Amino acid sequence: MTHTQKGKKPGQHSRGVALVTALLLLSLFTVMTLSMVIATTSDTLIDGYYRNFRGSFYAADSGITTTREYMLQQIMSNIPPTYTVANGAPPIPANVPDVGTTRGTVMTNVIANFGTYQSVTGTQAASWPGSFQIDTTATFGINNTSLLAGTSAAVPPYSDACTVQSSPTATPEATPPVKPTCTTLGTPAAAYNITGYTHTYSYKITTVGQSRANETHTIEEDGSFIIKTDKGTPAGTNTNFAAYGMFIDQWGICPSGGGTLVNGTISGPVFTNGSWNLNSGSYIFTDAVGSHGANFGFTDGNGCTPAPGSTTTHAYTASDGTNFNPTFQGSVTLGAPTVPLPADSFNQKRAVLDSQGLNDTDPTYAEMNTSLKNINRTSYPAAGASSGVYLPYTATGAGGTCPCTMNGGGIYVEGNATVTVTASGSTAQVYTIVNNSATTTVTIDTAANTTTIQTGATTTTMTGVPTQKDALGNVQRNATLLYVNGNITALKGGGEGVGAIQDSTALDVVANGNVTVTGDILYKTEPVTKTTADSLIAGNDHGQVLGIFTATGDIQLNNSQSSTNLEIDASVATLSAGGTGGIVNTGSGIGTLNIVGGRIQNQIKNIGASSRNVYFDRRFAQGGFAPPWFPSTTIVSNGVVNDVISVSPPNRVSWTDKTAM
Repeated sequence: MTHTQKGKKPGQHSRGVALVTALLLLSLFTVMTLSMVIATTSDTLIDGYYRNFRGSFYAADSGITTTREYMLQQIMSNIPPTYTVANGAPPIPANVPDVGTTRGTVMTNVIANFGTYQSVTGTQAASWPGSFQIDTTATFGINNTSLLAGTSAAVPPYSDACTVQSSPTATPEATPPVKPTCTTLGTPAAAYNITGYTHTYSYKITTVGQSRANETHTIEEDGSFIIKTDKGTPAGTNTNFAAYGMFIDQWGICPSGGGTLVNGTISGPVFTNGSWNLNSGSYIFTDAVGSHGANFGFTDGNGCTPAPGSTTTHAYTASDGTNFNPTFQGSVTLGAPTVPLPADSFNQKRAVLDSQGLNDTDPTYAEMNTSLKNINRTSYPAAGASSGVYLPYTATGAGGTCPCTMNGGGIYVEGNATVTVTASGSTAQVYTIVNNSATTTVTIDTAANTTTIQTGATTTTMTGVPTQKDALGNVQRNATLLYVNGNITALKGGGEGVGAIQDSTALDVVANGNVTVTGDILYKTEPVTKTTADSLIAGNDHGQVLGIFTATGDIQLNNSQSSTNLEIDASVATLSAGGTGGIVNTGSGIGTLNIVGGRIQNQIKNIGASSRNVYFDRRFAQGGFAPPWFPSTTIVSNGVVNDVISVSPPNRVSWTDKTAM
């Protein structure tokens, strides 16, 4: 019998595998989907928390700024527009205790406005919506004024410091001079006039920011406001031109040739015997602004329009919609009397001879013959001279030899000259003068109390240094007047970025012609910060000061340094009645021109600089300190004495993220 074996059909043992596989894949996709949902939900929650966290942070930070600015405006609103300095009393009372006084009122208003949550508005708030309130349970106050009964505000107290202007006949005789200071408030020194106050308000602000989802963030800031209030200068006051950060004599409203003030921050008091011409760019005036003209000139694409602007902001909107909105941090006075100008530089020329410079007539040859001698102890020629370097000294030895004694105010140069000023050691000031191809070096050492003049191998040393004296003949300070009866064809320091004006040097460089600056002229120790705040640097005021003055020419800029930048640390004046002087570039283009002091000009001219900064030397404020024998004027009053208010940027001592801690 034959047996036939039957085989199994292919795949008979694989039945149901596809179903199992499909179920497994479905389960996997389900798990992955659930994982993605969980992950997405977690990310959404995390992002939402972060957004709300940042929203509360930004709200708290914005609250700090908002509250600080509100407090500042509240304080400034309590400064009267006019006041009389009597018995040393500041315009804002000392306010101790604070109940019901200016600072107490400020705190009451702060609580009323920010004691509960306030919405934050602005671009930042649109991205991170939130609100803030001040934390009245934490340490918060201004000058020990507590927000709530029993709450101690651990902040420094409020203080007033007065500024004074010395009387010419009451300045103590000393070398260096004793600077007048304010005594206890209420009992000012009788010999000095109090001209203003510096008000220091310390604060501590704690704010709580809250987002839409109720997350909160706490930030705390400590700092202070510094507000300066100066009494307007009364009629008849003799004020030094160095007290101006900028003074322009001739500038008509909307001049035919066009032209506007360069945009930027203009620090220090400014005044013009004409009018200020502005464009629609940004201007920040940090101090008082004045003009003889009754209007501003506002220039846009359609030309210039004379307009007084608002009585409070001096803003203006042109017919084409262009907005002019300069920022004035001090007072604005239009239509003020003109400021009289010096006629010439004869006062400075005389100061070389007698240390006083009180007579404004040109010294005669006979007077110069009596006072001045050259290095060989030969008197200035009675018939005049065309060149030479002379000093006011006497030679009391036999036959006119030394011992020699310095008894005048400085150095006299006849004819054109180049001048290089350098600091030597810690007390000596060196002047290198090239005149008629001869090089003369004059070294004035205040510590050694000697003046030395050298030409080639010849040297003469005299006892004493140049001094500045008051009307009674009392020595006010060691000071030097360098007078060039001609053009100074090159004036510079010891090199680019090198300090040239010694700490003990008070110097006025004057020319009866043009003064050409060819390089940096820097203080050895900078007395003020080179920032828009131009603040005094503690411990850096050593009496060092420089003035550059010409009544008959220009200050010409002809930078010969490898860098295109140029810095002049001085109050610079090109000024006389009917004069045409200004600061003008006569060389290659300048990158950045820095002036640390001020600029006083008959006219505005092209400085040929890509950028310029003028940092007012705050030591010159109110005319109480200035370069020796710098030109001055007598103020004419319009019958109104106004406060001059300036506000420094807030000094933020600390900023703390309390939540992060």
